[in-house]
Amino acid sequence: MFKKILIANRGEIALRIIRTCKEMGIKTVAVYSTADRDSLHVRFADEAVCIGSAQSRDSYLSMPRIMAAAEVTNADAIHPGYGFLSENSKFSALCRDHGIKFIGATPEQIDQMGDKSNAKDTMKKAGVPTIPGSDGLLESIEQAKKLAVEMGFPVIIKATAGGGGRGMRIIWSADEVENAWNSAKQEAGAAFGNDGLYMEKYIEEPRHIEIQVAGDQYGTVCHLSERDCSIQRRHQKLLEETPSPFMTDELREKMGAAAKAAAKIIQYEGVGTVEFLVDKHRNFYFMEMNTRIQVEHPVTEEVINYDLVKEQILIAAGVPISGTDYLPTKAAIECRINAEDIYNNFRPSPGKIQVLHKPGGHGVRVDSHIYAGYSIPPYYDSMIAKLIVSAQTREEAIVKMERALQEFIIEGIHTTIPLHLQLMKDPDFRAGNFTTKFMETFKIQ
Repeated sequence: MFKKILIANRGEIALRIIRTCKEMGIKTVAVYSTADRDSLHVRFADEAVCIGSAQSRDSYLSMPRIMAAAEVTNADAIHPGYGFLSENSKFSALCRDHGIKFIGATPEQIDQMGDKSNAKDTMKKAGVPTIPGSDGLLESIEQAKKLAVEMGFPVIIKATAGGGGRGMRIIWSADEVENAWNSAKQEAGAAFGNDGLYMEKYIEEPRHIEIQVAGDQYGTVCHLSERDCSIQRRHQKLLEETPSPFMTDELREKMGAAAKAAAKIIQYEGVGTVEFLVDKHRNFYFMEMNTRIQVEHPVTEEVINYDLVKEQILIAAGVPISGTDYLPTKAAIECRINAEDIYNNFRPSPGKIQVLHKPGGHGVRVDSHIYAGYSIPPYYDSMIAKLIVSAQTREEAIVKMERALQEFIIEGIHTTIPLHLQLMKDPDFRAGNFTTKFMETFKIQ
């Protein structure tokens, strides 16, 4: 087992990893920027090393500085958390070259999953459903028509150089292809100076459902059930839950098997997540694989009663896993609490926390590094806490979350707590009736 782990991260996840290491009898090294010298992860680690100034590129993203801190403290492993260098294959390779264990995927696995087209090809080989689409650019209207009929309507054509929704058309039947083709081509050419188009199957009313997987160094893989992450704003998740209200036993079995096939084909080592889009007919398609621990891992921990960070460390140390799949035994919801002003277009709200009261009670968990008097720096992600509740049923979990949010008092800065309180009251959310588009029409009161 490792004697000393350096945590190459900050905030809530750094503190989360330190807690598990302490329980495992492993010494910890915190690294911090000058902006984070008063953060709790610095206080609770056995050693702490300042690695640079406030900007991420000069501290948490600086590989030479992190490696120097690991060498000076004699750390034998590095845990990257999530974000920053957690999915950087160069950093994983650098750790390997220096004889320090990177607690995460190998450089080869990161590269395989990091490149979108490479990942898609690998998934096809593994028999994992991917979003059907054209191989490269479309050459003519005739080809577009033929392909659309083969894939089945609706389809979407997109500008290869696109962004911001320009050069994009949803096509519902064969007689719409020509008009859509001409107008998308014209728009793309005018907007990007490139009128190249490609086609994909259009996913109707998609939900974002991911499967947690684990794989050891000996080729054994398992899945630990799903998380529904459909409630998001501008592709940023706001809330996650398990089990998904949309899930059936049959769909869970199929998605679990696909996620395991994905992990197996790349001989995945560590704890990771395979993300899928699921349409209204419960067809699912591979989106991407995250080769790291995720922000929302606590909801899975709560329903399977397992410490996933401990699992990461054991796998990295060469301990084999059983290969048993786990299913949720109860319901859990996580709300991400961000220092943002929801009434001013979610503007970041750094500053000093004057008053803090964290909720408690049975089935309530708060993962956070903040305290009264703590100043939130403006340089990093605005997430300051994760509030996780678990209960016997989803209905009970929603009631519990509402109570816990009302109890969560943070004064001195703006937070997203009022938004989450509104969500808990929303009839569509309570009914489990939502897609990834849910927040586009949600009215903030």
